Amino acid sequence: MQKIEGEEMTALTPYLLFDGHCREAMEFYKFCFGGELTVTKVKDSPAKDRMPAVQHEKVINARLRSGNVEISASDWLAPEQTPIQGNTVCLFLSGGTLRELKALFENLSDGADVTDPLKEQFFGTYGALNDKFGVRWMFQTNQKD
Repeated sequence: MQKIEGEEMTALTPYLLFDGHCREAMEFYKFCFGGELTVTKVKDSPAKDRMPAVQHEKVINARLRSGNVEISASDWLAPEQTPIQGNTVCLFLSGGTLRELKALFENLSDGADVTDPLKEQFFGTYGALNDKFGVRWMFQTNQKD
């Protein structure tokens, strides 16, 4: 395993997945914590052309920032999979360098079920896996190869 160090360390954020109630939930959390909430629907993102129209009103990304509290979220956008309690909360590693993100992904891949191999997307580089202990991890950096 590779030790990860650097000035621009990746941030660890809880990431919540909702079955069509993301905006409502995130507005509730904003009421509770205060702060700044940004919400982007599928129809307002570059992903809209790759997704069925029925998904366009769903939230592709929401982020609440209030002091030291940060929560990221989206609606469940994988119609071939069913959201069940336990797979709707994951740990989100974001920011940092592409090199660091690749190393973290490789380290956590040991014995894991890689659900989304790390690859370039319209918003940067993204990947996801369920580690050997069943914990869901998502990885994202704005940097591309």
